[in-house]
Amino acid sequence: MTSINQAIVEKKHSAREFVDIALNSYSQIFFSTHKPFALLILLVTFIDFYTGLFGLISVLTAAITGKILGFNKETMQKGLLGFNSLLTGLGLGIYFSPSIYLLILVILASLFTFLISVSLQGIIGKYGLPFLSVPFILGLWAFMLASKSFEVLGLNERGIYTLNELYVLGGTHLVKAYDYLNNLTLPDPVRAYFFSLSAILFQYNILTGFIIAVGLLLFSRIAFSLSLIGFFIAFGFYHIIGAEVTTYDYSFFGFNYILSSIALGGFFLIPSRNAYLWMILVIPFVAILTISLNAVFMQFRIPIYSLPFNLVVMLFLYSLKFREKYSYSLSEVYFQHNSPEKNLYIFLNNKERFRYKLFTPIKLPFFGTWQVSQAHEGEHTHKGVYKHAWDFIIVNHVGKQFKNNGDYPEDYFCYNKPVIAPEKGIVEEVIDGIDDNIIGQPNLKDNWGNSIIIKHENDIYSKLSHLKKGSITVKKGEEVKFGQIIAHCGNSGRSPYPHLHFQIQKNPYIGSVTMDYPFSNYIVYEKSGFQLKTHSKPEKEQLVSNIETSELLVSALNFIPGQVLEFKTDINKEVNWEVKVNEYNQSYFVCQSTGAKAYFENDQNLFYFTYYEGSKKSELYYFFQAIFKMQKGYYQDLEIIDHYPLYLTYPKAILWFHDFISPFTLLIQSKYSIHYKKIDDEISPSEIQLQSGLTNFFLKKKINERDFQITIKNTEITHIGVSDKNIKINLSR
Repeated sequence: MTSINQAIVEKKHSAREFVDIALNSYSQIFFSTHKPFALLILLVTFIDFYTGLFGLISVLTAAITGKILGFNKETMQKGLLGFNSLLTGLGLGIYFSPSIYLLILVILASLFTFLISVSLQGIIGKYGLPFLSVPFILGLWAFMLASKSFEVLGLNERGIYTLNELYVLGGTHLVKAYDYLNNLTLPDPVRAYFFSLSAILFQYNILTGFIIAVGLLLFSRIAFSLSLIGFFIAFGFYHIIGAEVTTYDYSFFGFNYILSSIALGGFFLIPSRNAYLWMILVIPFVAILTISLNAVFMQFRIPIYSLPFNLVVMLFLYSLKFREKYSYSLSEVYFQHNSPEKNLYIFLNNKERFRYKLFTPIKLPFFGTWQVSQAHEGEHTHKGVYKHAWDFIIVNHVGKQFKNNGDYPEDYFCYNKPVIAPEKGIVEEVIDGIDDNIIGQPNLKDNWGNSIIIKHENDIYSKLSHLKKGSITVKKGEEVKFGQIIAHCGNSGRSPYPHLHFQIQKNPYIGSVTMDYPFSNYIVYEKSGFQLKTHSKPEKEQLVSNIETSELLVSALNFIPGQVLEFKTDINKEVNWEVKVNEYNQSYFVCQSTGAKAYFENDQNLFYFTYYEGSKKSELYYFFQAIFKMQKGYYQDLEIIDHYPLYLTYPKAILWFHDFISPFTLLIQSKYSIHYKKIDDEISPSEIQLQSGLTNFFLKKKINERDFQITIKNTEITHIGVSDKNIKINLSR
């Protein structure tokens, strides 16, 4: 019975994959995977029934071919290998009368276009470029030119029966809507805009354009606004240069401007002021290329279709590959979410949360709590090219750094304390043999004293100086790891009293200039409590330490592939989340009942979620919100602040209107906070309680909030309580 159920589940999963491939092939025409938008486009293609039918046949041909040949499931499901075949099928279906011969031709053309898509993905994709609709252009050109020799094909004359087909599709109401919109008195630019949208699907009527415009608006406010901006800039440019183009010409050229503006302003680039500006500057190039290419191709009676859009977009994107410096203001989309809004909100959130993601994580080079005696741009020695450095000492509860009168190095609390490697690396340089100084008499000749330089990833170096003579335990060329004792603190070199000098530098030499580089994570001790600092720089007189992890928190947050978290809700509903790893080595939870996924990262000090996809009604969604970011050391009353991606936490009504201005400014904010509330035993704890919360703000005014209660017991998360004004959920193990 189990094997039968498993077979049924597999068949359902396979059928769902097939439906995804088909539907996303429609929405992918507008760079989307939005299912309602896909259904709308599918229905619109059937305004001409046979055109819609042959388009559907093309999609199914591509889907079946991809499944049989075993191409990448994710690429297929997104519709990336099917939408070009769809366009080819629509193109042939609109030009020729339906017949068995056309059916054979459409199947062959869609298969041919599919193979071109796969090939171009390999050829162009290795440069990080999309193949866009180039396969459709090549496929349709080939078959349209060859069709001139196919005497069995008849040209389409179905246009005179359009109203009959509309009646069959949508009854009297659709016929009236078609007639009303087509006879509506509209300004020429507006009519041309709707005609251009309809021409993307090889149609020429305002009804189709209007429906697509509504679908585009519902799918993405950014894409909709870009379609308007791009088209009307091109329309204005035509008038400025005095080009004589009819409304009919606009419709079949206009979609090049619409697609170009969406592609550059909101899809392949993160929507921003600069992306919009460059889109505006590029549209005239599309217009000029459209006019010039049309003049050439008309000599051979070959339509240019979307060729200008393809050439300009690929040219611009390829040019960006040669930039020497990354720009946040004009950033490419590296992980495509098929939604301009998602791309933007995730980018803005990640830019703040993970702005040092590519940096080597450097930690404090000692055990326990030390004080910063001199920070960056210090008052004594940290000046000029050496200003980005720290001096660390140890002080007692009254702020003194020595016992007795402090006349001897041994009187100082930091003297002879272990110094550790701040991150894994290879020892690049070692200097030893310099005696410790008498207190108050620095050695100006051997400025840095006994020192160690370690080479870390990304070609950065850390230097630790003023070490105790004979205490260095490593040799040049030796590999070290974080936390390994490599020496002891001393008073050698230009050091009036024992302390540890630490700096990051770009070169492997003693005396190299310093780099402005942060520590990855550390704790600051203040009178008001503890603070977690992430990718920050300690300031003078701050008491700092590395995160001292709690075994209970480490164990509770140790999620390994194959592990299944089992919870029960208030109504005794069972909830199961399995830990998996995808082909990109990303760890995630997947809800076995809803299919929702929550991606996370886990290092020595921190656990944090990076992305969520799926139903917001899934209990996994609340788990994602509750432990959005946690550090693995327990510090009483510690508060950690972070921010959620806006698209995940905001009411749709507010977000819908905000999307229009989001590329330019943000009026909303979604804050995450977590408090370390209670521990039953600081030495050998068995239970920890935390409280986290989500708070949404509009113009810095709180508009709604949600609270979470978290209990960790016996090395696992045993309870998550969720409450706001609308819901109350308890998940227990």
